[in-house]
Amino acid sequence: MTSTATPVDGRVIGLAHYAGRAVLESVLARYGITFAQSVALRLVAAAGHPVGRPELVGHVTGSLKITGADASIAVDGLVGSGLLAPHEPAAVRITEAGRAAQEGITAETGAVSARIYAGIPAADLAVAGRVLALVTERADAELAAPADGAG
Repeated sequence: MTSTATPVDGRVIGLAHYAGRAVLESVLARYGITFAQSVALRLVAAAGHPVGRPELVGHVTGSLKITGADASIAVDGLVGSGLLAPHEPAAVRITEAGRAAQEGITAETGAVSARIYAGIPAADLAVAGRVLALVTERADAELAAPADGAG
């Protein structure tokens, strides 16, 4: 366990992200879905109703900073595996298999997260949350700025 204070920078954030993502992907592998598919499945499961395909693809694209084509491939994979099903006119809905998978993933990752975050003071987590939200906001603004930096 790290006992010295490490200043937060892109490397520290990246290492934490990839460590957490590797844990998540080990859970997702047991369900046969990718990280991008998990983002889409979670959104449809949380919605509680059919979700427009363009909205879903946009959410995955924006969340993961991937192309619309890659997000569409993730959604197509969920439909192909029977975790999502088409819903007219241009939406998808979660299936019973999709709901069961999402519930299993949530339970497994919840248990792992509890172990990972155990013993970290709530105040420290609140500060980290605020800092990471600000970093995300600023990074999103950089991505939205003109490429020449004149914006």
